Amino acid sequence: MATDYDAPRRNEADDLAEDSLDELKARRNEAQSSVVDVDESDTAESFELPGADLSGEELTVKVLPKQADEFTCASCFLVHHRSRLAETHGAQFICRDCAA
Repeated sequence: MATDYDAPRRNEADDLAEDSLDELKARRNEAQSSVVDVDESDTAESFELPGADLSGEELTVKVLPKQADEFTCASCFLVHHRSRLAETHGAQFICRDCAA
């Protein structure tokens, strides 16, 4: 079969642009499925509500004191490594995030 290389090329985008509104609606309805995937492990019991009673919970996080190479930002009050230091105003240190 001979190919005419001078003829304009058509692709799927051209075909979709020429489809009627009814055809597009029919395709959309065919593509939508009425079946919803529900994971059995995702139940409402796995979510914590705000204000829940956590008095019986114990924390298992080990808290370390501020190290010699860390500083506390005077703006956000987070402890950062010295590499995150952006500005110093006397004894106040500002991290890169707050200085930006």
